[in-house]
Amino acid sequence: MSETRTSRQTATPRDWTKGSVIGSLLSLSWPIMVHNALYMIGQTVDMIWIGRLGSAAVAGVGAAFVIHMLVLAAKMGLVTGTRVMIARYIGSGDITAANHISRQAFVLSIIYGIFFSALGIIFASQILGLFGLKPEVAAIGADYMRVLFGGWVFYSLWLMAFSIMQASGDTATPMFIHLFTRSIQLVLSPFLVFGWWVFPELGVRGAALSMVIGQGLGMLISLWILFKGSQSRLKLTLRGFQLDIGSIWRMVKIGLPALIMGVQGNLGQAILMWIIAPYGTLAVAGHTLNQRVEMFVQMPSVGLGTGAGVLVGQNLGARQPQRAERTGWISTGLMEGFMAICAVLVLLSAPYIIRIFTTEAELVELGSNFLRIASAGYLMNGFIFSLQNSISGSGDTLPPMIISLLNTWLVLLPIAYVLPRATDLGVFGIRWAMVISHTFGAVAYTLYFRWGRWKRKQV
Repeated sequence: MSETRTSRQTATPRDWTKGSVIGSLLSLSWPIMVHNALYMIGQTVDMIWIGRLGSAAVAGVGAAFVIHMLVLAAKMGLVTGTRVMIARYIGSGDITAANHISRQAFVLSIIYGIFFSALGIIFASQILGLFGLKPEVAAIGADYMRVLFGGWVFYSLWLMAFSIMQASGDTATPMFIHLFTRSIQLVLSPFLVFGWWVFPELGVRGAALSMVIGQGLGMLISLWILFKGSQSRLKLTLRGFQLDIGSIWRMVKIGLPALIMGVQGNLGQAILMWIIAPYGTLAVAGHTLNQRVEMFVQMPSVGLGTGAGVLVGQNLGARQPQRAERTGWISTGLMEGFMAICAVLVLLSAPYIIRIFTTEAELVELGSNFLRIASAGYLMNGFIFSLQNSISGSGDTLPPMIISLLNTWLVLLPIAYVLPRATDLGVFGIRWAMVISHTFGAVAYTLYFRWGRWKRKQV
């Protein structure tokens, strides 16, 4: 692709490759944190409503959500390739090339969304049947999954639009869009779940439908801003658009290891659910509630990690590798401080947290014990989220994939299977296996980041 570095728009108003590293990191990351918090809040509030329908509903939705996260992880791998290339072009001042890559990325998103929408709708029952759940639990999960995947085309385009804005250095606009659409979902969800006012009582399908409606609105607003509005730092147009297989392949090539990493990690979570299932519906429900709590606790780390990845990419594009490295370490320090506080709070207040979702005494007790064990692993998450995103943000996506593969298939799953059987820990051994895998990941990412090979990666 031979294009000049001219464009009908100006460069990004703020140059993230200059000034204070910590100031740039926090300024870029806090809207992403809010964005992620809104996502977690939406999932958490939905689970509160679903929890009122009983442990079978919690377990069924939890199993379906594992599949959702598996497909989402694959999508985020493709997003990684787009984000890396746009961040590099923005850092080097090539706005026209960043625009070109953005348009090609939407082609991938449409194809991806259509494929998985069809897959989820047609094969929901068969996929949920693989978990070995009780029939009533699997049926509830399939109902939820069909509605959720019916809107995956909207979600695929929305995710890509958000990532394009964030990679360009505009993290505030996606945050405000998400605030609006998530508010609509939160208000609408209980009306559709319980049949309040004039709305039909849809149960778990109502929770999924409210999410799809929010995603559809988010997609429309985001695309309007990128193509027609004045708020976006990138102004896209279809004028003169041509399919560029070469650029699409570069995105896929960069993103493929991240895609494999995300898919196999979430596939590992699906197998973990399969390992937990024989311990009963309460164990599946307790694990599901813990996953929701952990997603919420990890929200700031995900935001800082995403911001660090964007800054690393832009700084490498501006030929400032040492500044990129400082970004990764500063992000890690900030995350570790936050996660240490969260670990203490969760350890001390586990039963109160679980009671937000359910009043079933047995589920509260089991979920609280799960959560106390999980708090030990929180101390490792700062290293994982920060350094993994920093390495991937440089375009060096193969080593994180290898670390993730080793962690899932040689550490997490074997230990999760053996520990409950080789000791008297029972189902709690599965949760301790997760803590061990977090520790392995933290050590591996720290060693590779210190090596510094990622700073020489060309995209």
